Amino acid sequence: MEQTILGIDIGSTKICAIIATSKDEIPHIIGTGFHKSQGLKKGSITNIEQASRAIKNAVNDAKRVAGTTIEKAVISISGVYTKSVNSSGIVNIPNNEIGIKEINRVIQTALYNASIPSEYEVIHILPYNFKLDEQDFIDDPMGMTGSRLEVFVRIVTVQKSSLGNLRKAVKAAGVEIENIVLSAYASSIAVLSEDEKELGVACIDMGGSTCEMMIHAGNSMRYNDFLGVGSNHITNDLAMALHTPQTIAEKVKIEYGKVYKKQEDLENVIEIPVIGGDDGATHQVSLELVNDVIYARVEETLIILLKTFEQSGLKEQLGGGIVLTGGMTHLEGLRELASSLFGIPVRLAKPLEIEGLFDNLKGPEFATAIGLILYASGKYTNYEIDSEKKIRYKSDKVAEELVPFNKTPMTSASTLNPLHQKMGTTAAVNSISKSATDIKQDLSKITEIKKIQAKNNNLFSQVWQRLTQMF
Repeated sequence: MEQTILGIDIGSTKICAIIATSKDEIPHIIGTGFHKSQGLKKGSITNIEQASRAIKNAVNDAKRVAGTTIEKAVISISGVYTKSVNSSGIVNIPNNEIGIKEINRVIQTALYNASIPSEYEVIHILPYNFKLDEQDFIDDPMGMTGSRLEVFVRIVTVQKSSLGNLRKAVKAAGVEIENIVLSAYASSIAVLSEDEKELGVACIDMGGSTCEMMIHAGNSMRYNDFLGVGSNHITNDLAMALHTPQTIAEKVKIEYGKVYKKQEDLENVIEIPVIGGDDGATHQVSLELVNDVIYARVEETLIILLKTFEQSGLKEQLGGGIVLTGGMTHLEGLRELASSLFGIPVRLAKPLEIEGLFDNLKGPEFATAIGLILYASGKYTNYEIDSEKKIRYKSDKVAEELVPFNKTPMTSASTLNPLHQKMGTTAAVNSISKSATDIKQDLSKITEIKKIQAKNNNLFSQVWQRLTQMF
């Protein structure tokens, strides 16, 4: 079945809208639209009206190119809004057979065990490790036999107020949100190889105003963080150091910017306009000064990111090294400096090649936008619960196991609603309630029912024993 997908990357520098068709998890891009970001600063909405106008313009451009109409979209969300925690859950398996119901139940238990602030809403629950009985590091427990299933998850939550502002901006642009994906997660889908994921890898999207970071270890995202620094800060530094307008500083960065020095740069000079001077006033600056300014900002940014890696406690698990993407990676010498500071291999990455990929989308600055299209096509981890409270899984064989909630007794451990969505070889189910409080109430009901059943069983045993004694 073919479906049409709209992905909108809402960044601090640009809004990128991509429309694609997808069949059997293979996307084909048919339209794109771009617009300069407005009403956003460091990933945060600062003006809903301006932001919605920029989103609408980008989406309308993509629709014109694609020649189609689509109202639902998968959108990105910056890490600036988020707070993430690790959690785990354990459930017993009465029938010793692991199905989607049992996997859903253990993920819900992990959410139940997590401390989620009331002002935050869950957008991702990503299992990175399953454990069955005493066997650890299970890639996929589906269909396996065991008596106890354990899961370890990364839970990404978003401030409800900030999420509400983002929803308003998108809705005002005439678009309905189908799903929300963390920017760092989307970028990783677009640039990481399976070998890198297997070994453990960090992905950093170095954009205009932010650096979005995630660590993939195990079967999914293990850690994520956000840094409110990007290539625009280099532009600001150059504007002040060279005493020139920001538009000129941006051109200098793009044309002459390097993270290292060449011998010829020590003597070369360029002539640029002076800010606030008379019309046509210029002055000369050395390329050595330009490179010094760029080097200082990039080095500072990488050192902060290095500290983040160390704080995560996962640096030793990065056998696949570090993958850098985003517009900032256009700077010459960035990979060499990062490799020297981090002490592990570093790779610069562009988005994966997909059908219909326009030349203007092949740059590293479009990793998040391409990742959204791939996510909507089914390129996510084996199991996860998304922003719409649906469990996503890669095999449609388990769809037959799903039974409507109102027809399934609580003792079967099923808290699933009917099947809501299938895309190619993927499926989605309403798997969790609107809040962790609701889930706790459901689990407490399960406990009460089990108590009643135990009491009834004891009463039946007593009557049976009395009858056998009488006869």
